[in-house]
Amino acid sequence: MQSRRLEVACDESGFSGTNLLDPNFEVITHASVHVDARTAAECVALIRSRYRYSATEYKSTQLLRQGPALEWLLRTLTGRGHVHLTDKSYFVVTRLVDLLIGDPSYAAGTSLAPELRSLALTLHRQGPEVFGQVKWNAFLTAFVAMMRTKRHRVINSPAVDAFFYHLDLLDSDRLDLSCLRDARPQVEKVLTELLGERSSVPPPLEPLLPALLETARHWSAGGRSVAIVHDEQSALTPHRVGRISALLADTTQGPPPLLGLTMVDSRTDPRVQLADLLAGAARHIAVTELHAEGSPVLTALLRPYLSPHSLWSDIPSWTRLTSA
Repeated sequence: MQSRRLEVACDESGFSGTNLLDPNFEVITHASVHVDARTAAECVALIRSRYRYSATEYKSTQLLRQGPALEWLLRTLTGRGHVHLTDKSYFVVTRLVDLLIGDPSYAAGTSLAPELRSLALTLHRQGPEVFGQVKWNAFLTAFVAMMRTKRHRVINSPAVDAFFYHLDLLDSDRLDLSCLRDARPQVEKVLTELLGERSSVPPPLEPLLPALLETARHWSAGGRSVAIVHDEQSALTPHRVGRISALLADTTQGPPPLLGLTMVDSRTDPRVQLADLLAGAARHIAVTELHAEGSPVLTALLRPYLSPHSLWSDIPSWTRLTSA
């Protein structure tokens, strides 16, 4: 009988902290693998020996310079890996909509709460064209600054004022932003809640949280329970993971989908090293497709891994990434 409990190892690629609008890091990927430690160690050792690399930890930056190694990895892990993609600038817009208009919960921005996704897509796709790229970027930058609550004991009122100042500069009959202009009470409510260390509102600038939720949903499908081993990541606090675990349990019948998360040093766990390689490979392929410079062979190899609930807004690249 197949076990209803499994353990997966995870890592990310493209993390840039709260600097979500850095043009050099457009995409963050969260990868997970379901392999045992022995198999993972054999895979990593084989890559090192076959492709002439012998550092303590083989990283994805080395893998990307070895085309055959990259293809071998993607062929080998088929059916045992999963990748969630996040377009960071689109993520910022989803956070803006969810926190200022919708319900600022841990479900927001995930497949559990799709109600406002169409509005976020409209703003993300049309905002730069309607208002101009410079004004739109300044607006999103002001939102990110307003939502940086770390080390703040009170609401950063100048940042709130700056956000609404940049919002007022976005004036066009082609795209109605009145729902955002009326959101100051909601902004102050959300920011007040975020001042607490155990807030019921998720941190607004942490794309790993929706990625973790979608990862747990993928592996727990069919009534399974998943335990996650993750590379060390300060965003994944016990309180936040607990919130995600409780949310998944409340929306699922049967055993708890997410049993817990344990953080490890990736240098000591070959499974996490393997997840790191997959995450780096996926980010490379996704970014090249975003710029219409992808390799059809690599894209086809990545396709089976991709989460259908990835936060991705560009239709042409998503079509190439997901359609055979």
